[in-house]
Amino acid sequence: MDSQPYKGDEKIIIAIDLGTTHSAVSFTHAYPGSVVDVRMVTKWPGQPEAAGDSKIPTLVAYKNRAVVACGAEARDYVGDEEYEVAKWFKLHLHPDSMKISDAPPAYGSNETGTPTIEIPPLPTGVNLTQVYVAFLQYMFTCTKTFFETNTPNGVAIWNRLKGDMVIILATPNGWDTAQQGFMKRAAKQAGMVNSDEDADLRIEFVTEGEASVHYALARTHSQTWLRKGAMFAVTDAGGSTVDSTLYECKEVSPKLVLEEVCASECVQAGGVFVDRAAQVMLKEKLKDSRFGDDASIHDMVEIFEKKTKRLFNGTQDSNVIDFGGRRDNDRAHNIIQGKITLGKNEVASTFDDVSMRTVNSCLKLLRGRKIQHLLLVGGFGESPYLRSRLKDTFSGKGTEVVTVEEPSKKAAAEGATIWYTKQLVVARASRYTIGIDVCPPYDANNRDHVLRRSLIYNDADGRQRIPGEFEIWINKDFKMDQEFRKDYDCRNHYSTKPTSLARFSVEVLAWEGELATKWTNDGSGARLPRMRRLCIVQGDLSPLLPYLTQQNGFNGSKYWCVEYKVIITFGGTKLKARLQWTEGGRTREGPIQVVPDSLA
Repeated sequence: MDSQPYKGDEKIIIAIDLGTTHSAVSFTHAYPGSVVDVRMVTKWPGQPEAAGDSKIPTLVAYKNRAVVACGAEARDYVGDEEYEVAKWFKLHLHPDSMKISDAPPAYGSNETGTPTIEIPPLPTGVNLTQVYVAFLQYMFTCTKTFFETNTPNGVAIWNRLKGDMVIILATPNGWDTAQQGFMKRAAKQAGMVNSDEDADLRIEFVTEGEASVHYALARTHSQTWLRKGAMFAVTDAGGSTVDSTLYECKEVSPKLVLEEVCASECVQAGGVFVDRAAQVMLKEKLKDSRFGDDASIHDMVEIFEKKTKRLFNGTQDSNVIDFGGRRDNDRAHNIIQGKITLGKNEVASTFDDVSMRTVNSCLKLLRGRKIQHLLLVGGFGESPYLRSRLKDTFSGKGTEVVTVEEPSKKAAAEGATIWYTKQLVVARASRYTIGIDVCPPYDANNRDHVLRRSLIYNDADGRQRIPGEFEIWINKDFKMDQEFRKDYDCRNHYSTKPTSLARFSVEVLAWEGELATKWTNDGSGARLPRMRRLCIVQGDLSPLLPYLTQQNGFNGSKYWCVEYKVIITFGGTKLKARLQWTEGGRTREGPIQVVPDSLA
């Protein structure tokens, strides 16, 4: 993997890729002087001993709201009326921005149609947090068992280092602080960390796209084709999302250094949508057949997912799904001895909407730029048909579609651990415009102000102000290095001298519209549809009480003021913030809490 010795403190690093259909865990025990060896958890309950498979089904089985089984063992309860199985529950966590702008394709229609796919409901009486807690707890417990039984002196090492263990969670490119906050809370409830503060210290997040580029470069002998100044794309085609990122190589020696060229892409176009398209197609095809019942369709789709979807390359005229027994016949619908035969066009129809979304997402990412290589990873990335569609599109543009040599369904899990130890990406591009709502003095000559005159309020400094102006901190596609930060000067005004200072909060907003906006709201004060809260930064101002100053306001009024700075670091994979103020000519700092937007 890497011949360079590890130079950091001894620690266990584990990375979890909780996917829509399959999940995986990688880990390493790193200590000074060692060569980092990333390993996968390859033994899971319910798996055949000889399988050695690193991926497990993302399933949680329940009976009367109690967890019965997870992973491979939960498959035994699918279809049993006494049990309910949570599947595809990752779709519930996708942000509204993905559901609006990257809505899943509408099967049986073109891409602009109204999406018809439904997210499987959660088991009765069980909420999303409970499902995530159960599955994370299961994965973490199995990882502990695997580490202890497959590492010399594993029990002692785990017990000695568990308090400082680094836990990396791989997430889709389209997720942000709200989903990170949800995952942190679930991890704490699952017993992976001890407190909110512990979670902030030990849980790291990496996008599936960035994890995948680390995996792909480790597996494709990048030294033979990657040169300084070269641009290349990585597309991670998974269960429910396709994440694509464009990188430029800034250095190759003494260390490989990458920068994102522009905002990454994330569309809901993964493998589960092909399965659902197959279900819709088969239901329509067999609506007049006795094999059109839900149980038969379920069996057909299961075989389709395991075999047909994975083998189809667009050239097979005949595709057989062996779903039944010798007595199951319906020649009018091409069913003979429990086998239904599908034509090439029928199977292709299940792929076409998803493939089109994937190709269009890659084209949008490149925006006419010339690249030599597009690296394709992820479970759905192993589809021969998807590969052929991408090659058909990009080969004429001088771009080679490269797939990794090893099975890539574990790309994000293994790549996340590699990411932590190598940190190849030094600059990331913002996926949206970030800023805050400010309140400028009212200007009767400004048409936008006049439109919002019903929102005017009187500030303690004697001025009339109007809320809702959008102060931009970061424009979409702006590239931020690891240390990029925004210093925001704050002034709180008071008409009388307060005896205490309460907590303050600053709402950080994300604008996801295509065109620029000067305002966060419309004329009535309602927030614009594509303007959303990214997070709230809040902290305690009580240490600043002695530094209140009285100042002269507008038109001779007097008011009290406290001044401070909010410093937010955006450049890494998670937001960090701190409070700063001046005390007797010296700069002081205090903690600030970053509160992600809540999930409905």
